[in-house]
Amino acid sequence: MNRAPRNQRAVIAGIGESRVGKVVDRSALQLQTDAAQAALADAGLTIGDVDGLLTTPVRVEHWNMPAGVVAHHLGVRASCLSTVDLAGASGAAMIHQAAMAIESGQCSTVLCVAGQNLLSHGTRSTAVRKMAEGGSAHPQFEVPYGPLVPSLYALVAQRHMHEYGTTPEQLAEVAVAIRHHASLNPNAHKRDPITVADVLGSKMITSPLHILDCAIVSDGAAAAIVTRADRARDLRGRAVHLLGAGYGLRHSHIGDTELTTTGAVDSGRAAFAHAGLTPADVDVAQIYDCFTITVIVELEDLGFCAKGEGGAFVEGGRIALGGALPVTTHGGLLSGGHPGLGGGFFHVLEGVRQVRGEADARQVSGAQVALVHGNGGVISVHCTLLLGREATA
Repeated sequence: MNRAPRNQRAVIAGIGESRVGKVVDRSALQLQTDAAQAALADAGLTIGDVDGLLTTPVRVEHWNMPAGVVAHHLGVRASCLSTVDLAGASGAAMIHQAAMAIESGQCSTVLCVAGQNLLSHGTRSTAVRKMAEGGSAHPQFEVPYGPLVPSLYALVAQRHMHEYGTTPEQLAEVAVAIRHHASLNPNAHKRDPITVADVLGSKMITSPLHILDCAIVSDGAAAAIVTRADRARDLRGRAVHLLGAGYGLRHSHIGDTELTTTGAVDSGRAAFAHAGLTPADVDVAQIYDCFTITVIVELEDLGFCAKGEGGAFVEGGRIALGGALPVTTHGGLLSGGHPGLGGGFFHVLEGVRQVRGEADARQVSGAQVALVHGNGGVISVHCTLLLGREATA
């Protein structure tokens, strides 16, 4: 990634989110408006300062061109518009693409915003069905057998268990740690503590994944303001630097892959190389957690432990606050909230909060470098960001 001079590099200068959970009084546009206004207030800007907008598709409305719909609704006079669809990797990708627009001189201030009323627009079951109909399964070789998204991720879990001896208890440790983090987040959807026994005793969805191994469905939206470092010095919010970014894709459908190694290997390697950092430099990791197995596989592929050691890595509170590597400290998709494509964007916001030192009860002491990782499809497309207090050389 060719970088501009330090004072011209892109930074995140403001973040904001709507209420998360079941928010019956807000439409998709209203939720995005709430998040955008919060991000602008955090940066000390107005919508008139914004000249670029990135968003994602929504599943609850038939918008012909989402970026245009959102820009018109908010009143953005944009020099750059884009609708980003990398599924769960979209949140991280929007930040990187906004940074490219800033550093190329196309825009001066980009609003990234995504979210929808996925839960209150229907039910959890209808939301899961809509996701399945979105093309996650191969239309010829997988769809005829009727798998839902959890069924496809269960194949990854089964293979990981077969190859490496990963256990249901280790999967449950992921859910327990992330729920604990959600309990400290006043805007999280699910905050009641759970135990390993609770996870193992919850409804089996698709072996070996119980319902507490699976992401929830929520209403909500998230937003961020990206601008140049020299401009951010005069703004209200404390700027967080994009140190590195990378993408990876090794398959589009789960039947085309070896199951236990993913494109996160490539996205992580590229992000660390761009930043001049290693996994040992990361203080907190906001890892995409659509299912508990996803966290275990991505910890391995991003280089935090060797392949096959992810199950042991998450044991004993290692990924909880106070552990060696706190993971997904806002509660993630498993407990914090999951409004579809915008769900992974909350991981970005939490990475910014941790680097700023503004995560309150969830704060990782002395956090200077945060990894944010998004995953789209069935552990298919990956985007990794490294965020920090200062730009690297």
